[in-house]
Amino acid sequence: MDANTDTRGTGVGAPKEGQPNFAASAKLQMDAVRQDPEATRKAGSDLISEDTPSVGDRVKAAAQNVKELGQLNKYEYAAGGEFGFGTAQQYGEADIKGRDFSNQKLQRANFTAADCRDCNFSGANLQAAYLIKTVVARADFEGADLSDTLADRAVFVEAKLRNAILQRSVLTRSDLNQADVYGADFTNALVDKSQQMALCKYADGVNPVTGVDTRKSLGCGSRRAFRASVPSNPEGPQVSEQAKRDFRATINNQYE
Repeated sequence: MDANTDTRGTGVGAPKEGQPNFAASAKLQMDAVRQDPEATRKAGSDLISEDTPSVGDRVKAAAQNVKELGQLNKYEYAAGGEFGFGTAQQYGEADIKGRDFSNQKLQRANFTAADCRDCNFSGANLQAAYLIKTVVARADFEGADLSDTLADRAVFVEAKLRNAILQRSVLTRSDLNQADVYGADFTNALVDKSQQMALCKYADGVNPVTGVDTRKSLGCGSRRAFRASVPSNPEGPQVSEQAKRDFRATINNQYE
């Protein structure tokens, strides 16, 4: 077949002048295979080097790689994680309610969207852990290190954060309702204003490790200053009943 072969019906347009006709070339190759398949197979085998590993050798190599990866993961787990800075454990979206993680090394552990209600994390090292959308309601974090954790949209309702360290933690859009924060250190943590105001109503204590006052770390200021911060504050200074009566007496009542 020459370069002027009609390719209509093949889905390939006619080649431009000076360009090869790929459709015609492919048809010639297929014709050659049909005429002498053995010669074609031999020609293809000649392209393979004697050093090319067989399929069996490649399967064995892949199995060895899997084994080595398993040993590496086991080593990382024993060493406390990759490069000794984290943990090989992953708990993303896991249902681990009530599990005991007390005093464990959980740096950079992944608890994203996990159900950790009533878990015990007391004394655990959770530095730079991922707690995004994690439910840790009523969980015990007493004395735990939560520095640099990413806890966006997490649920800390009634969680025990006594004497915990939360320096530089991201707690945006998280629910800390009724959390026990006595002695907790929130230095440079990102906390929503509404949550901060709620915590400042009862926050107290000094962290035994960092020596930081809980109220100062939350930016609460003094209790008196907080209560008198805005007139609409329900805990701020209230108008006396006598002052209210005196004010009413100054109003002309057109209906009397």
